[in-house]
Amino acid sequence: FLCVVLAFLNPGFLSSANLQNLARLIGIYGIFSIGLGCVIITGGIDLSVGSVFALLGVLLSIFLTEWHLPALLAVVLVVAITTSLGLIHGLLITKVRIQPFIVTLCGLLFYRGLARFIANDETKGFGNAAGFEWLQGFATGNVMGIPTPFLVLAAISVLAWIGLHRTVYGRHLFATGYNEMASRYSGVNTGRVVTIAYVACGFLAGIAGVLLAFYTNSISPSSHGNFYELYGIAAAVLGGCSLRGGEGSIIGILIGTALLQVLQNLVNLLGIPSSLNFAVMGAVILIGVLADQLIRQRQASKTAT
Repeated sequence: FLCVVLAFLNPGFLSSANLQNLARLIGIYGIFSIGLGCVIITGGIDLSVGSVFALLGVLLSIFLTEWHLPALLAVVLVVAITTSLGLIHGLLITKVRIQPFIVTLCGLLFYRGLARFIANDETKGFGNAAGFEWLQGFATGNVMGIPTPFLVLAAISVLAWIGLHRTVYGRHLFATGYNEMASRYSGVNTGRVVTIAYVACGFLAGIAGVLLAFYTNSISPSSHGNFYELYGIAAAVLGGCSLRGGEGSIIGILIGTALLQVLQNLVNLLGIPSSLNFAVMGAVILIGVLADQLIRQRQASKTAT
């Protein structure tokens, strides 16, 4: 329905170039939104994703242009680093018992500051690094008219759906988010379940971060990836993930991601100031939380009667 309205308001919405760019952005945003959704299902949150993008982009540029590493090795290294950061977050939360909000808020500040320090607060690029053109072509190219990031998202979505809805781990993930103490008493290793969710979030942030870096072609350490974690959280909440944990689906996260990108596309096509993107995002998160609260209240009242 929203797409029909957009096409009516601005026929340019249906142009091939706009639809391909929209699909490419849905692919990039959807990948890390799935990771954030997994964390939210546990009842946690990850505020560090945007800063991880900045650190990843700076390191990727250095690996390619200064260290002259093979392009594929550089990509593997930065994804391994972001996955390790997810592991650190998970261990701090489950072993040291620090709240997810505090752990990832510290990560948000630390990774952003580290990226700016490493880059001397200067914009980084990729120049004529060996193998860069091939990787950028992959990140920004199409296969039979479909943007590559969208195809990557499709593959990841299938695997994530199987992992969440057809495996023992998936059942444990939802159970842990719904009631961690009851799950622990039932024999579920809740610490491992939560840690794996943060590792998955870090891994998917790494993949999305690489695609984003090649898409933008330059990394400003002070602004690259700013607020991206909020887009992921908004997509997950809009797609049915409860911030209390225990609820959510891959299909819902994908729908939430697509809706957010279409709304941003609407803002751009109608000439609305881009600063309103954040207002839209804030409104979406609030609506999602309110809807979740109303649904829970209705369920509680039905149970009581």
